[in-house]
Amino acid sequence: MRSRFSAYAVGDTGYLLRTWHSRTRPARLALDPAHRWTRLDILDTDRGGLFDTTGTVEFRAHYRQSGHPGELHERSRFGREDGQWRYLDAE
Repeated sequence: MRSRFSAYAVGDTGYLLRTWHSRTRPARLALDPAHRWTRLDILDTDRGGLFDTTGTVEFRAHYRQSGHPGELHERSRFGREDGQWRYLDAE
């Protein structure tokens, strides 16, 4: 989760697509350059351990857009694919 937030913060769409599960990955991803992601707060996790195949992360991501603060609150689902954790979708 933290690495994906960092990728959003620096605009690394290649990394975001590589860490997106193949079942739900979009063909393309365009990020809004007006969004400046500033902070990530992990609020809760469920599963996602060494022997799990799925897990969820609840987080709050803070940003600024056109000088105004905002936040995204989401509960993301992740699944293992090829031995790696991949973003599935938001609950």
